[in-house]
Amino acid sequence: MAEDFSRNLRSICAEHGSIAQVCRGIGINRQQFNRYLSGAGLPSAHNLRRIARYFDLTEAALFSEHEEFNQHHLLGRKRKNSGPVDLMTEAFREQSSALRRYLGFYHAHFQTPTWENQILRSLVRLYERDGFVLIKTLEHVRATDGSVFQKSRYEGLATQRGNRIYVVEHEMVRDGSVVETILTPSYRQQVKYLKGMTMGVAWRPHVMPYASRSIWKRIEEKTSLRDALKACGAFDPDTREIDPTIKNYLNGREGRDAQHRQPNFLV
Repeated sequence: MAEDFSRNLRSICAEHGSIAQVCRGIGINRQQFNRYLSGAGLPSAHNLRRIARYFDLTEAALFSEHEEFNQHHLLGRKRKNSGPVDLMTEAFREQSSALRRYLGFYHAHFQTPTWENQILRSLVRLYERDGFVLIKTLEHVRATDGSVFQKSRYEGLATQRGNRIYVVEHEMVRDGSVVETILTPSYRQQVKYLKGMTMGVAWRPHVMPYASRSIWKRIEEKTSLRDALKACGAFDPDTREIDPTIKNYLNGREGRDAQHRQPNFLV
């Protein structure tokens, strides 16, 4: 029984990213979980229930014969989720536990050819619904001379794979473009910055794909939603309204002095 349990656990973990990610999602100690994987011990009734709930399985299923487990709970699940919609959505299911510590509001900063030589700041919200982690992004940007006003809204999904957070968003207002952001999560107790890369399509001066460094800064809970949205816009890279950590990351300096400003997006 213990051998089947450990083999079944190893099989189902292989379908859910890294062991570290699984342990964080369950809320269980990595060393303790390794004992279950190796067959050196069995979980308590409380931990067994937490493990079963995380994998959306019954407790009895985890103790079934290994071949039966593979046939009914792995291969069967894959066949069930083999439709075209599931090709995408399956990667985003059951992410609320893994990404719970990252839920909340952020200011996202990146650069795009649409607003050349400026830092774009948008408002981002990560929230949970039915086991999925959803994202909503708002961009309110006005040119300094008032000639251009950009108002965009994106919605999408987030998932954690390995030690990266993947975000895919669909523009809801203009041409329906798709934007992808890949972030490196922080494992510190307090999440302040998430750093990574954003890929999308600029809409002016020419429609073109681009990639830019991207950095999210968590918004303090005391900040109202109205003030957070009001703080969005396009900013001169030298402005004091953008903190040095953000500017250094976007410039590729990472705290180092730079003699020349480096290009930060590819087209």
